[in-house]
Amino acid sequence: MTRAADVPEVIAAVDLGSNSFHMIVGELRHGQLTIIDRLRETVRLSEGLEITGELSDAAKQRALECLSRFGERLRDMHAQNVRAAGTSTLRRAKNARYFGVAAEHALGHPIEVISGVEEARLIYKGVLHSLPPHAGHRLVLDIGGGSTELILGRADNTKALESLHLGCVAMTERYFRNGEISRESFERARLAARLELRPVKAFFREAPDLQAIGTSGTILATEAVAREIGVLDGVGLTVPVVEALIDRVTDFGTIENLKLPGLSERRAQVWPGGLAILVEVLQVLRIPRMQTSDGALREGLLYEMLGRLQHEDARERTVRAMAGRYHVDERQADRVAATANDLLQQCADEWDLTSDLAHNMLNWAARLHEIGLDISHDGHQRHGAYIAANADMPGFPWSEQGLLAFLIASQRRQLSLSASRKLATGWRSKGLRLSILLRLAVLINRSRSSEQMPAITLKVKKRSLVIAFPAAWLADNPLTLADLQREQGYLQQAGFSLTVETIAA
Repeated sequence: MTRAADVPEVIAAVDLGSNSFHMIVGELRHGQLTIIDRLRETVRLSEGLEITGELSDAAKQRALECLSRFGERLRDMHAQNVRAAGTSTLRRAKNARYFGVAAEHALGHPIEVISGVEEARLIYKGVLHSLPPHAGHRLVLDIGGGSTELILGRADNTKALESLHLGCVAMTERYFRNGEISRESFERARLAARLELRPVKAFFREAPDLQAIGTSGTILATEAVAREIGVLDGVGLTVPVVEALIDRVTDFGTIENLKLPGLSERRAQVWPGGLAILVEVLQVLRIPRMQTSDGALREGLLYEMLGRLQHEDARERTVRAMAGRYHVDERQADRVAATANDLLQQCADEWDLTSDLAHNMLNWAARLHEIGLDISHDGHQRHGAYIAANADMPGFPWSEQGLLAFLIASQRRQLSLSASRKLATGWRSKGLRLSILLRLAVLINRSRSSEQMPAITLKVKKRSLVIAFPAAWLADNPLTLADLQREQGYLQQAGFSLTVETIAA
């Protein structure tokens, strides 16, 4: 049923941060987005990351309870499109995949674990939409609970993206043990931050017409406290301002005693570590003054989703750029993509591949299936899969990047069932089916001929395929028939049957 033109579409973004979970909800009416709700809860997920690398039961319980509340609000507001992303702690947690199943059930929507670079890109996007235009460069800083993101960009284009293993929660736990605050603990924390910044500082220093922007909890709280106690010397944060705050914090002796105007009790528990990171970033990167912004990862997720709904998908730009970088034969890629799409249309309902993402993933895999040729023809599918799995691919969460790599790896030779089991749970059987369609499309176009393809029919059941070609075409293409016969053996090993038939003229 078509949605009435005057009924707004509700979209939402959820940020599963290392310290806090955030949700932002917007209404989309006539192409314009209006924010209608924001929720934030302190979950302290990174505190529950045990020495074994697994999330503790208490941390998981806090997270699930929060996500259940978020899920209830999303249901009440009838949100049609929701994007949820996990960050630093979920990137590091060994049991994140198993926790993710329960988390998705609690929220009622899929949850992606995004890379640090992707997190940085989305933060920049969120900040960009919260500020007026600026002609020069922008340096954006986000100090999170488990990581710190640095982004240098100009207008919509990012020039440097870094995600550092510096977070206010981890820093506070490590250098302000038992809640004790001293000059020595600040010096140790600052030295650690300085060492982490040293390898990347050259990428972010002294860009022309630079506007520095800070976002998220640590920086917003620092500005609020500085304003309340009267040490802010104008608009924005400076090294002297943050040094003055560190002096004030040290006087309290312990985090338990730390109470300042503008500082919440929850923020106070992780603020010393955040201050140590902030002052070193300002000093090492020679930032004279840093303004603040309310835009961050959650806003970036929301506007990224809005772009996808309005057909401005960052993933599409990434695929085009990667195809160019690895000198893909675009005509061959287009031929394979067209055949794959034709096959998909004939089996989408039966194989549960009707979603836009299924169509897009098959299309992107077809267009990138030969990126490995730029390295070597021998085993090019393995080289291509390695590139797809490990390259920075803006717009792609890890689950989608992993699926793309699986499809590229599976385009020829043996089809690996063990590799499919490493995909996100909801994509294991679908990923296998998409890989079979890509394999057939690659095989059919192996001659790299520009001649128009004949009418090909495909009928499928759960574990079987019947593909039919015009008899005359198969007779003129005996190598393709031989490849199809070889493919029958490969698919049989994976538990699928392939029957090749002819269509009478």
